[in-house]
Amino acid sequence: MTLRFCRGPVRRREFLRAGTLALGGLTLPELLRRRADANELKRQTSVILFWMWGGPSQLETYDMKPDAPTEYRGPLNPIQTSVPGMDICEYMPLQAKMADKFSIIRSLHHKMSSHNDGSIEVLTGKTPTVPDLTSTARSEHPDFGMILSRLRRPRANGMPQYVGVKRAPFMTNPGYLGAAHKAFEASDPSKPDAGPKNMTVATGLDNGRLDDRRDLLSQFDTFRRVLDQTADGIDDFHRRAFTILTSPEVAGAFDLGSEDDKLRDRYGRHRWGQSCLLARRLAESGVGVINVDATAPNDATKHFSWDDHAGAFHLDYAQRERLPQMDQALTSLITDLHDRGLGEDVMVIACGEFGRTPRVTHAPKNFSDQPGVGRDHWPNAFSALIAGGGLRMGQVVGATNSKSEYPVHDPVTPQDLLATVYRHLGIDYHDAFSNFAGRPVPILYSGRPIEALV
Repeated sequence: MTLRFCRGPVRRREFLRAGTLALGGLTLPELLRRRADANELKRQTSVILFWMWGGPSQLETYDMKPDAPTEYRGPLNPIQTSVPGMDICEYMPLQAKMADKFSIIRSLHHKMSSHNDGSIEVLTGKTPTVPDLTSTARSEHPDFGMILSRLRRPRANGMPQYVGVKRAPFMTNPGYLGAAHKAFEASDPSKPDAGPKNMTVATGLDNGRLDDRRDLLSQFDTFRRVLDQTADGIDDFHRRAFTILTSPEVAGAFDLGSEDDKLRDRYGRHRWGQSCLLARRLAESGVGVINVDATAPNDATKHFSWDDHAGAFHLDYAQRERLPQMDQALTSLITDLHDRGLGEDVMVIACGEFGRTPRVTHAPKNFSDQPGVGRDHWPNAFSALIAGGGLRMGQVVGATNSKSEYPVHDPVTPQDLLATVYRHLGIDYHDAFSNFAGRPVPILYSGRPIEALV
């Protein structure tokens, strides 16, 4: 296997020398512009991740065990879907009717039992070197959205390649790719003042608003030191930086007001519904990876994540609020993409960092002053929904044992899921980047596309 390495920033002298060369009658800036234009003409695929941070219970969503003993089966009931053998939770009737348009993976698993470590495993495909049971863990390696941002050039209309709707995953860092490849973060699209004016550059250094020109320029100081202000093509780099502020295409992509009210109602006027609608618009506009923050569907809820410990939530009450909104948002998104002929180009994934313990736990009181019924962290088995991307739909991939404790058929790792994602995005996951020590780091050390889906 041959790995191709990213050389990193070019020395200023080398850049200037290359810029003076004629390449078949073209200067280097002209060649780069033509390559960028050619890339714009290629089929641009996208991934929308409905990121259910906190760890959604597989037993209350996509891998229910109604025949398990009471202490395992939980308080909710399954319903049949349009696909035989694909039963799902009773609070997701819309998904049940269109199950032929998605597939369910029931055999995901890994070994990281804390939220951030599990998230890092799922989003980067890299196991944390030293497991951290606190909420302060941050990744050593970039997530797949950052990888995509590094490998795809910015679009000519200024649209970024990686966007977090409401927020991007906070536990991942671009590391050796550079801070410029963190996601741009958009505000809550269900709010009346939502739009690109509230987008921020999530550099980890300064999240100032993009409409503050001085803050934006400060984020390009390092880049400007590398390049000479008089080099051919430098104005184009500056223009790309500011296009996000002034581009009518960027503004138009964020303008949900241009959508038909009936379609907005169909998605749901809550944050998840409007976030999924915005995600569809961003994918249509050429954004490569869109992360929909699927925590706290509204500001008033106490069910602020999917972290269903008994001391925090009650499984029934929490899912009764969450799942109908998720059901409405996801089915509208998948149907909308299908109706617009985007099923091949856009892949939708709904998952979290792990599942929940098979045995139900209890607490005398939870955050809502109710008796608590919940489950704890469980990375040994969890589920995901996947749709579009030209994959095979209407099937269940893998299976767990009778109590959903571990996979017993076709086990799937986060690395396999990411290999499937990278395949869709046109990224060779065997390629590597050089880390800060100059050593090659493959995009994935292991994993292969999920055979049943491709």
